[in-house]
Amino acid sequence: MKKLLSTLIALIMMLSVASFAYAEDVTINYWFWADNDAYAETMQEMIADFNATNGQGITVVGEQVPWDGGGYSNTVFTAAMGGGGPDVASWKLTATPSFVANDLLEPLDAFLQDWDGYSEIESSLWDVMREVGDGEHVYVMPWNTQVLYVYYRPSMFADAGLSVPTTYQEFLDACAALTKDGVYGFGMRGARGGQEPWGSFIYARGGTFADLTTPEAVQGMQDFIDLFQKGYTPPTAPSDGFSQIIDNFKSGLTAMTVHHIGSSAGMVETFGDDVAAFVFPAGEGQWTSMGDTENVMFASSANKEAAFQWLAYLATGKGQETWCKVTGNVPVSSSVKALDEFQSNPFMKVSIEGAPYAGILPVLDTTTEWISSIWPSTVQQALLGEITAQECMDILQAELYQ
Repeated sequence: MKKLLSTLIALIMMLSVASFAYAEDVTINYWFWADNDAYAETMQEMIADFNATNGQGITVVGEQVPWDGGGYSNTVFTAAMGGGGPDVASWKLTATPSFVANDLLEPLDAFLQDWDGYSEIESSLWDVMREVGDGEHVYVMPWNTQVLYVYYRPSMFADAGLSVPTTYQEFLDACAALTKDGVYGFGMRGARGGQEPWGSFIYARGGTFADLTTPEAVQGMQDFIDLFQKGYTPPTAPSDGFSQIIDNFKSGLTAMTVHHIGSSAGMVETFGDDVAAFVFPAGEGQWTSMGDTENVMFASSANKEAAFQWLAYLATGKGQETWCKVTGNVPVSSSVKALDEFQSNPFMKVSIEGAPYAGILPVLDTTTEWISSIWPSTVQQALLGEITAQECMDILQAELYQ
């Protein structure tokens, strides 16, 4: 027995040494996209910092791949299916199902189990990561997000004798009270992309995306319709997209609109101190839309332990802090969120406050078409009175879950 125990101990020690040696002088290939040259340069600086400081002999080699209007995901998919993909890649959640279905991604659960950084990331975000995979495993490592909130004009609120809404009903009342003197209370986005702020209305009435035909979800749709039909939004709302809602707000045509921190610099440039933001308030429920940029590890990676160290650096390490400072995106790490630079930015602070309620639309085979054409065309019909709220939601449900 003693001899057997000694043999087992020796074997464990050999495996430990082998593991350590395996982690030495390892190269990890990382594919990423960058929205501009400054972001690309920042990423290479982060890679250089990780390579110089990880202390485990891990060298990350970064390759910039064009976003190509979303074609990035197809490029990565084709490479991975052909056996030539990277160890790790930057990611959008919507790409996850097809990769999981083809066994291309490595589940991260075993790495996360003993990782100190796991508790730094909100449980609601881990839930989203599981939801987009197979419902059980985490295939996507959080990195940074963009959380929708409500922009408003404090001067307009003061003139109307209003405080910042703390409930959904107060928000609806404010839309009405602020509509006066040629100003509309709310800048509604009825064209493509409008499904994201629209989701907040559905959840505020107690509905969910799981069944858009419930009485609660239909009432949220009716609220959306009422804002337009009662004249609390610009008459162009059914066809207004991103540029229109931002231009209308900046011109003073609307008192409130919904977007994320990416618009904050332009808002401040236009209004100075006369612009602020609040989390879309709760009613029976609460939800806001989350944009995302994440990372994944591929099942084909021969150096998964080393690859995870790079994922961790981006999620809760120096890479998280550096990237979010440069891009203005919302950190996922609680320790980075707590830094003065983020807490002193009022728009970042509102984004952080809204993060626990942030989520995404169901990621299904039908989602892309639903977002691009079904939602805008169907909702526009409802806003114009061509179909009822119930009929609208019946169509949206059937087309999303066909």
